[in-house]
This record gives sequence, structure tokens and C-alpha cells, in this order.
Amino acid sequence: MTNNRKNRKVDGFLKKAKQWKEEFECLRNIILDCEELTEGIKWMHPCYMFEDKNIVLIHGFKEYCAILFHKGALLKDPHGVLIQQTENVQAARQIRFTNLQEVIELDSIIKEYVQEAIEIEKAGLEVELKKTEEYLIPEELQVKFDETPKLKVAFEALTPGRQRAYLLYFSKAKQTKTREARIEKYRQHILDGKGLND
Repeated sequence: MTNNRKNRKVDGFLKKAKQWKEEFECLRNIILDCEELTEGIKWMHPCYMFEDKNIVLIHGFKEYCAILFHKGALLKDPHGVLIQQTENVQAARQIRFTNLQEVIELDSIIKEYVQEAIEIEKAGLEVELKKTEEYLIPEELQVKFDETPKLKVAFEALTPGRQRAYLLYFSKAKQTKTREARIEKYRQHILDGKGLND
């Protein structure tokens, strides 16, 4: 691995890391052993790209650190190590680690998966994402749409990602009362063309 492929911003990220520092450094070295990748920072984490396309990201949480493959759903996963972060994550998949030894033990598997991810990118393959129309509109939201047609128009004018975020958030509530409260809380947001987290 050549040091000139290391990005100073990633050096800074590692220097500041309070948790998972050794694991991050080891993952970085393993990933940089794979030719053709450029290192950078995206979403405040080390990200590795092939011809400016995101391949894999290193990130940490309280209980584990992980590498996240942006098109992980397309990886074959013969070793059964990939994890779908939540049921709503469509494309990305993680490999999680709770200590340095686990990273070291998976060295060759990580490289194998990174190489496959690069090949997927070279082939121009894309994850077929569920279309917004395939998500169910909660009954309570449909009632609001019927009562206020301009709310429906505003909702349909949102980007597909923003629409999905609202549909998932509203649907997650188990009780009608909670769904209605969530819809009411974000009614003005939708009318203003804003997303759930704007």
C-alpha cells in the first residue's frame, strides 16, 4: 500500500477518533490494499471510491464499528457476513466488528468483498430500489389528502426520497392516534416542500 493514497482528512478523522481507533486504522489499511480506490471523507466518515463512485465507508457506533458497502445488496455474500442495517435500507449492507481481532480475522474476506464491489461498479450495476408508489399510504394520510387536496399536491411534489421518509415514519406508528398526530405535526412541513429532517 502506498502512503500517497492516504488522505490527510482521513488522518485527521483517525486522530480525533475516541472509540474504534485501532479498528478504523486496520480497516483503512485493508481497504487501501485493494488497488484502484481513492480515499476521502463523505458524510463525516472515511469513504473509498472507484472513479468517484462510492464503494465502501468506515463508520462507528456505540456497540460496533463497521464497513458499509453502498451497493451491498448486490454482493453475493458467500461468507454470510453482510448485515442490512434496518429493514428500510435498500442498497447498503454492513460488516460489523466489535474488536480489532475480528477485523484481522476477516482481512481476506473484506478484500474479497471490496474487489467484488469494485467489479459491480465497473459493470455499472444498480440496486433496484423499491419505487415510492410501492409503499403503502397510511389510511390516516389518505384521509388528510382527501380533506386537503393541496396537501396531496404538495406531497407529490416532494422528491421520492422525502416521500418515502414520510411514509415510513407515519406507517411505523402502531396506533391510529399516533399516526394522526405525526401527520398533523408534519402537515406544514409537507406544504412548505420540506423533508422529514429539514
